[in-house]
Amino acid sequence: MSTAPPEQPSFTHLDESGAARMVDVSAKRETVREAIAEGRLIMSPATRALFERQELAKGDALAVARIAGIMGAKKTAELIPLCHPLPLDGIEISLEAVDDGIRIEARARTCARTGVEMEALAAVATAALALYDMGKSVERGMRITGIRLLAKSGGRSGEWRAADGQEEKER
Repeated sequence: MSTAPPEQPSFTHLDESGAARMVDVSAKRETVREAIAEGRLIMSPATRALFERQELAKGDALAVARIAGIMGAKKTAELIPLCHPLPLDGIEISLEAVDDGIRIEARARTCARTGVEMEALAAVATAALALYDMGKSVERGMRITGIRLLAKSGGRSGEWRAADGQEEKER
């Protein structure tokens, strides 16, 4: 029977003393990387119809949300303290009316030494916040929900896709 203490997990964003640090990725090679994230803004059917018909007092909320999502992705390193600033090569924001509201999907691409997952997630979150802001005068009870990574590719860890449902699994 071993009396050794259990091995502590290794956190890449902490140094040996436990202080926060930005991981040094300079030795990694640049590869093309892509990440896809999604989220939803839940609302009533009546409010969703106003978004679709561009009848909100503040204007075309979907156009504003696309631009906000792009800006959110570009500002990710300013918002997430230990995130590396990345040269983004492409950001696409898709907005789709669904039964319970609006589904937001962001696809971010780069050729860099580290992944672009945070940029895709930030794009979804920012687009959702912009949509909320545009529609809050009609329905304050809207909910932002389900923000998650759907897929990523590139880098040493290769391809990853979320499994069906809320569970995640490496492939």
